[in-house]
Amino acid sequence: MLNKLHGQPDSYDRKSRYRFGKTLGAGTYGIVREADCPEGKVAVKIILKKNVRGNEQMVYDELKMLQRMQHPHIVKFHDWFESRDKYYIVTQLATGGELFDRICEKGKFTEKDAAETIRQVLDAVNYLHHNNVVHRDLKPENLLYLTTDEASSLVLADFGIAKMLDSQNEVLTTMAGSFGYAAPEVMLKKGHGKPVDMWSMGVITYTLLCGYSPFRSENLADLIEECKNGRVIFHERYWKEVSPEAKEFIKLLLQPDQTKRPSSEDALGHVWLTGKTASDHNLLPEIRAYVAKSRLRRGIELVKLANRIDALKMQEDEEEDVPGEADMPANAREAAGEALAAHSTERGLTTSNTAAPKAGSGKGRLSKIAKSAIFREVVLAKVREMKEQEAQKEFEKTAAEQATKKK
Repeated sequence: MLNKLHGQPDSYDRKSRYRFGKTLGAGTYGIVREADCPEGKVAVKIILKKNVRGNEQMVYDELKMLQRMQHPHIVKFHDWFESRDKYYIVTQLATGGELFDRICEKGKFTEKDAAETIRQVLDAVNYLHHNNVVHRDLKPENLLYLTTDEASSLVLADFGIAKMLDSQNEVLTTMAGSFGYAAPEVMLKKGHGKPVDMWSMGVITYTLLCGYSPFRSENLADLIEECKNGRVIFHERYWKEVSPEAKEFIKLLLQPDQTKRPSSEDALGHVWLTGKTASDHNLLPEIRAYVAKSRLRRGIELVKLANRIDALKMQEDEEEDVPGEADMPANAREAAGEALAAHSTERGLTTSNTAAPKAGSGKGRLSKIAKSAIFREVVLAKVREMKEQEAQKEFEKTAAEQATKKK
């Protein structure tokens, strides 16, 4: 029996059922930790109340949404409770790894496999849309395998910015999504709804079939222009073995005009998702190349995660929840070192001083050179982010001026 959303007298008793483990991730409002409970391992999202003061409804909305979602390809809600200074949202723990990482462990991954993968995700999206929910942050990192078992289901996770619509015609106006996966109407602040998820599905499908994104601009203004034009290029070298039906499916989803994009239900009816027209062409080399290219980015994110955890640690009021050194994701510092080493090798630099600590060597520390290099990358990323924000403001100003002139 689920608790009511307000006033839980047994919250402290419920908390005692959970033994917290390592930190899995950190976001704007709190962290996600692994935990053990009588039913097994779970994921616990811990939200600091001071971080959502005045916006508590956002937490209650997420809870209501999660409690309603019952689908084999959507991470399951388990429990929730609160303490004096935190909210705790408990969900099913997906231990099978992210989509692309898991694929890399396979000996072969064909276009038919890709069609089945996309069908599973789209099935979950269709369920959300039928329940008037827009996910708004569909990307490979949010597609997880439930277990390490070969036949494990793929589940959709992270509903932090998902939105339950009040009506079929409600229009959302807030910026939401991830760079490279957000639809043009989101970036242009034109108002958006369910079609944004279909655009993201198009980007994911394209990337899954060739190992790179259809839109590759690194600043916001250029990315907006790319997406607005909707010119999807299928480079012969990577796409010659891919079926025409797959390309048609992608083009339908990456339609700049949101009113012309197919609904989730219509997309599910596309012939490509049946696998009948898909080829047996092995996509693994391209996908492995994609994962290799993202190593440095992942290393940077891990360092930023460590910094985020440190910042949250300063905000924590209850000692037992304080994330410490042991709460870093498994092999985080090693992964960061490996990422830097791979990046250095690509540039023809020596990697002897940047190699990751050996496994089992205790609390690994990145070398000064590694820290310095990653810090520089983080700073550059921040500078790019600031420039993109400035470009967005300039773009919006110009658009407003043009609109005024037309009137």
